[in-house]
Amino acid sequence: MAHHAEKITLNPGGTLKVPERPVVLFIEGDGTGPDIWAATQPVLDAAVAKAYGGERQLAWQEVLAGEKAFKETGSYLPEETLDTLRQFRVALKGPLTTPIGGGFRSLNVTLRQVLDLYACIRPVRYYQGVPSPMKEPQKIDMVIFRENTEDVYAGIEWPANSDEARRLIAFLNQELGCSLDGGAAIGIKPMTERCSKRLIRMALKYALEHGRKSLTLMHKGNIMKYTEGAFQNWGYEVALELGEQVVPEAELGRYHGQAPAGKVVLKDRLADNLFQQILLRPEEYAVIATPNLNGDYISDALAAQVGGLGMAPGANIGDGCAIFEATHGSAPKYAGLDKVNPGSLILSGAMLLEYLGWHEAAQRIHQALPRVLAAGEATYDLARQLPGTREISCSQFGQSLIKQMG
Repeated sequence: MAHHAEKITLNPGGTLKVPERPVVLFIEGDGTGPDIWAATQPVLDAAVAKAYGGERQLAWQEVLAGEKAFKETGSYLPEETLDTLRQFRVALKGPLTTPIGGGFRSLNVTLRQVLDLYACIRPVRYYQGVPSPMKEPQKIDMVIFRENTEDVYAGIEWPANSDEARRLIAFLNQELGCSLDGGAAIGIKPMTERCSKRLIRMALKYALEHGRKSLTLMHKGNIMKYTEGAFQNWGYEVALELGEQVVPEAELGRYHGQAPAGKVVLKDRLADNLFQQILLRPEEYAVIATPNLNGDYISDALAAQVGGLGMAPGANIGDGCAIFEATHGSAPKYAGLDKVNPGSLILSGAMLLEYLGWHEAAQRIHQALPRVLAAGEATYDLARQLPGTREISCSQFGQSLIKQMG
């Protein structure tokens, strides 16, 4: 290999400048993280090798987070890890454990907030052969852009009957004319123009660059008029910035109901209605931009329609920094058993390749996956739903993918 490892940098316009052998960081993760990482790395390396014949290569470098970091450094998220992520910009991450109801705060949330990874991006598509509860799962091919930094996930809340909650309720009742129960728990839902617009702008640019026909603003603006309703309004303002490239759905009449090639139709749907639509008419939706809570719900609901979180990739992306990750938990009871499905992390790795602009390598993975299932091989979670399929281990699944790349 002639090329030495180099950092990914940013061009003056903010786009990535990717060398032939970029340094890409990885965090193994907790629980089953080491198992799925060990199955994933060879798949990504093989896809790059087969697509570019040795001209390009990923230079992997480990950074520590989670239980492994705590054992080695005494911190679950060392400052050195954050500095390295800022410096090298792109990472692939296994699942990290967060205790429920106490202990340290979610590492995933902390990473997003500290690195300002404001867009949670979840592509949802169906791979032939994956068991699905839907009659026509192949109609689903959507990318969710979920705002990642505010909404009720900002974590601004106080327990029922606490001093803070009582003081806030007294203020709301006396100063602002509310009539809240004095013993209520209180949560605050902040949503800003800046954060909403940058998320919608990223989603619209993605739709234009990837030839997606529409972008749908998903919101509950009929009830939460000044937060979710504002998200909808800000979406239309961003569309105006992009001029003729974006056509609001209401103006489709000018084009006889069909937007011309190269333009994106801007739709908006109430959240409850869109949950119906993704079941009844999924083919009408390509990219969805939405506030934090809606995005959490709809991305998992869509993942279930195409076969569950075991195969759902995801990424948290900001301006010039991106972490690609398995979307499922760490499943500690299966740790070290070489058993679980590595599909989510492998497909997140394919997203990483696309982010680098290495689409040919990503395609190798997308094409190989249905071939493995067609050959009658799958990890236990899929094999038990597919009669006549041979159950293979986590690492064997990775090796079968490499074989099927041809």
